[in-house]
Amino acid sequence: MSHYNGVNGSKLVAALLWFAFSAADKHTDPAHAAEHQEQTAHSSVGLDELVIVIQSQRNSYHARRGGQKKVELLQQAATLGQAVPVIVLLHELSEYEGVWSILPALPLLSASYGQQASWFFFIEEETAVTLAAVLQVLSRYQVQEEWFLGRRLHDNEASIIHHYAFSEDPISFGYPDPAAGWALSAPLLHRLAERLQHDNLKSDFTIDLKHEIALYIWEEGNGPKLTPVPEFCTEPRDDCTTTFTTYLPNCGDPVLKKDVFVAVKTCQKFHSERVPVVKATWERDAGLLEYYSDVSDASIPTISLGVPNTERGHCGKTFAILRRFLSRNLPKADWLLIVDDDTLISLPRLRRLLRCYDPTEAVILGERYGYGLVHKGYSYTTGGAGMVLSRTAVSRLLSSGCSCYSDDAPDDMVIGRCFTSLGVPITHSPLFHQARPDDYPETLISLQQAISFHKHWNINPVAVYRERLQDTQPRDEL
Repeated sequence: MSHYNGVNGSKLVAALLWFAFSAADKHTDPAHAAEHQEQTAHSSVGLDELVIVIQSQRNSYHARRGGQKKVELLQQAATLGQAVPVIVLLHELSEYEGVWSILPALPLLSASYGQQASWFFFIEEETAVTLAAVLQVLSRYQVQEEWFLGRRLHDNEASIIHHYAFSEDPISFGYPDPAAGWALSAPLLHRLAERLQHDNLKSDFTIDLKHEIALYIWEEGNGPKLTPVPEFCTEPRDDCTTTFTTYLPNCGDPVLKKDVFVAVKTCQKFHSERVPVVKATWERDAGLLEYYSDVSDASIPTISLGVPNTERGHCGKTFAILRRFLSRNLPKADWLLIVDDDTLISLPRLRRLLRCYDPTEAVILGERYGYGLVHKGYSYTTGGAGMVLSRTAVSRLLSSGCSCYSDDAPDDMVIGRCFTSLGVPITHSPLFHQARPDDYPETLISLQQAISFHKHWNINPVAVYRERLQDTQPRDEL
């Protein structure tokens, strides 16, 4: 790992060392905050005091969808007879792609819009917003104070993706559901922007943005906790000011099975343990699939790429897969999916999602993580959740000459760094998951049509697949 600014050891170890927090909370709890709000006079908020940040992405599909959401909101604002709000597409805020992680965006938002804004409201591309109702909700909170508002999520048990923070009482810490929208009062955003100028973050990794934002704002009890807002919703109710549609939009017919080539990374010691799970669950939904191992095993069958197995990263093996994908040895497919042998995945849902993307564009899609993003780092799709690459993206990567510095380098991070140097954005979908269902809030994943989960630790992977990923509709055999 010395190649990455002296970071030593695996990504997991680095992530687990991120936070060691006191469970003490010096701020008011939600009940006390609600009581305080009732005792405080309402303050009227106008649209011209609102900055709406659409958490858009640079990929052409998402940029277009973000632009459509902006037009929808401006049209809605025009009907209210007020000055219009400022609406920012996050991917246009800076040439730096890492602004998706929000913290690098805060100084830019503060400098550009801080003078006139009272509130900064962050939404997803598919978040539906009733502007007049949002203004009424925000008017409950004194804008001179620091407020962090959202639909509250929490862990039911200590989670690896949250670095086991608050392990003694996971429910005690809340973080926002981005699909429902979340808001920062201007005084809080300005203070955070100023703090970022001299702060050293506890970790270089961005893994679960919504949780990490809440931790940064909380500041080990010196800052505000998230105040739950019942009207910020994902499912519609009569009193909702926001709702959410889906992370799996209907972009037409799914791509064909023959257009997705699936590469499964395995090794000899897992042939009898993990490969049977793949065969019992999602292999049957693949049109084109190969298993790549350190040995050839005709009973599976597996293909040896001449790369020895490594205990840590699998960069050498993954780059061999990329080269094979472009070779004449395989049918010419538009998309390449690379997964681990302990990845559980819904290929029918993936094929529906891929219909939204242009395979002639350089696309790399999955669950996006970041390294060193506050200091101009790079993003990557985490390997365990599944990495999806268009043929164009694979071709650009290999022709660039970018390569592994060792066979056991972290393949997902190396590929992410390569694409960053090429100016190819890493495209995120919350439907890919690096961990198990139990590592995520049930209220969050129960509303998703998840595409993948990863790891077989302390679960029955076949049961998880059938419960979370297997569609009940008749299987599309095309």
